[in-house]
Amino acid sequence: MRLGAEWGKYFDEFAASAFRLEVRQTYTMSTEQPNLELFLAGGKKPAEHNAAWRGRIEAIVASGRTIQRAKLVRHPLTDYLRYQLAWGIPGNVAAGEDYRMVDITENDWGLPDQDFWLFDGTTVVHLDYHADGTFAGAELVEYPDLGKYHGWRNVALSHGVPFGEWDAGAGSTG
Repeated sequence: MRLGAEWGKYFDEFAASAFRLEVRQTYTMSTEQPNLELFLAGGKKPAEHNAAWRGRIEAIVASGRTIQRAKLVRHPLTDYLRYQLAWGIPGNVAAGEDYRMVDITENDWGLPDQDFWLFDGTTVVHLDYHADGTFAGAELVEYPDLGKYHGWRNVALSHGVPFGEWDAGAGSTG
């Protein structure tokens, strides 16, 4: 079932855990473009960068819930990914998100080519993107094969390296 902007309600409603598999190497979000351009020009990160999302993570963690993400990465890294590694992900981690880097340069570990959120291990929301990385919409997966999504989550987490330990210059994590 296609969801409109209200799909964000799942972040308010989940009881214990939220997990995202993030597969794209580049996301093209209009709200990020000015900061991406600033980063690529060697500028200084604005203090308010990503503040709304960091605040949401802090509230989730303060409520006793967990939020995890596994980011699939390929070498060479895209400009967008370098931007996220420098300006986005460190703030998410500082706010309490468990962020794992999964190097798929040499092995994709059988992971899908589909971004999704898994809420409380039972609710699956696909995030769809156009070829250029712009957001196309969210879709609630009705009657998901939860074994498949749990398996992908477990594989990604088992092959993922916590962000603070990951070496962006290294090759595959093996």
